[in-house]
Amino acid sequence: MTDHPTTATATRATEAIPDTVRRLRATYATGRTRSARWRQDQLSALERMLREREADFAAALATDLGRPATDAWLADLAPVAAEARHARKHLDGWMRRKRVRVPLSAMPATAWYQPEPLGVVLIIGPWNYPVFLALAPLVGALAAGNCAVVKPSEQTPTVSAVLADLVPRYLDPDAVAVVEGAAAETQDLLAQGLDHAFFTGGPEIGKAVMIGAAAQLTPVTLELGGKSPVLVTANADVTTAARRVAWTKTLNSGQTCVAPDYVLVDRTVADEFCAELNRALDTFLADRPSLLPLVHSRHARRIAGLIDGSGGRIVRGGAVDIDNRSAELTVVLDPDLDSALMREEIFGPVLPVLVVDSLDDAIDHVGRGPKPLAVYLFSDRRDEQEQVLTRLANGGTVINHLMFQVLVTDLPFGGVGNSGMGTYHGKWGFDTFSHRKSVVRKPSRPDPDILYPPYTTIKKWLLRRVF
Repeated sequence: MTDHPTTATATRATEAIPDTVRRLRATYATGRTRSARWRQDQLSALERMLREREADFAAALATDLGRPATDAWLADLAPVAAEARHARKHLDGWMRRKRVRVPLSAMPATAWYQPEPLGVVLIIGPWNYPVFLALAPLVGALAAGNCAVVKPSEQTPTVSAVLADLVPRYLDPDAVAVVEGAAAETQDLLAQGLDHAFFTGGPEIGKAVMIGAAAQLTPVTLELGGKSPVLVTANADVTTAARRVAWTKTLNSGQTCVAPDYVLVDRTVADEFCAELNRALDTFLADRPSLLPLVHSRHARRIAGLIDGSGGRIVRGGAVDIDNRSAELTVVLDPDLDSALMREEIFGPVLPVLVVDSLDDAIDHVGRGPKPLAVYLFSDRRDEQEQVLTRLANGGTVINHLMFQVLVTDLPFGGVGNSGMGTYHGKWGFDTFSHRKSVVRKPSRPDPDILYPPYTTIKKWLLRRVF
């Protein structure tokens, strides 16, 4: 596709949602999105958009979220480009028919399943990584041969406007549309009875999306969040653990669904961990403002309330500027377990640290709550690693680091229970946006009488041995 705006593109910015969906359905009905060439072209164009328009995206992310340009590239743009490259490389294999064994009861026959696109799908993006989490699912949708509607978050209006402007310039404008707006527009889109809805965000809004989709029997993928714990055992490399926790907690001011939400640290290494955590934060925040940016003042007010009502000891930070939507990186030691800080997903620059007596205590604490999106374990002992892997149910686990499950393209990414349903990334995204159609092909002859009535004694005897 060219990257030059057209009159048609400009007109479509004000197109009504039902008209947009009808247009995409008409495109899908032509069959052009099914070809491997079209899919490859769209993925290449997406990569080119991210490369050529990096400055536009970085400026928009800085305006909406105060995100530095390096972080914008690292967290929002590079992962999408990597997804698109991976999909292009493997697309031919993903699209192939897969033969399966035919049982004796169905012979003679051949059987296979083949992936086919779902049709017109909806991708609802969040505000915290508004480019990555809108376009990474789009990679899977395009690779699978779908038309798609992308609905960016209204909380990041500058990024939303950039997506609305650039996506039709680079991608097929009759197959991919960007619809801006808020909850009303989302529900209007869901009311169109699209073929799949993919949502990234919090559980409460996820429930509203699921309700809206249910009225049309639209299947959903929900990428939600939760309180992702860090378990630091007595057998951990404490300095490395503290350094890695500090780094991931500072990314995007802690406004990340897979960020460490709280730490459970063994009593024997707790003092050392807290000292190393503070030292690492001093280093990582040395060239940053003392207060980290938050998405809006309402979120800043919520963060202030979590800190004030924690019941724990603030050992670092604590300041929140509601008017300027910013907060210090705050560490709270041993907050009350029934406080909002320990019941709600924090989604901000606050890190509770709880001292526990053993790994068993840590596992029991996590197991009593909803299933988290991620679990992070720091331990060099294989038996402790196996305990966590077998005893805790969660979306994904990283041992001796954090958040790297997002970057391994061949791993399924998704939650379980309250942290989500369904997966994507790599082939998992292709599969999410595909239907695996089963096919059995039989010859016209032979056509044995054994299958047809009347069922004589000998026929029944044979059927019971074949089926």
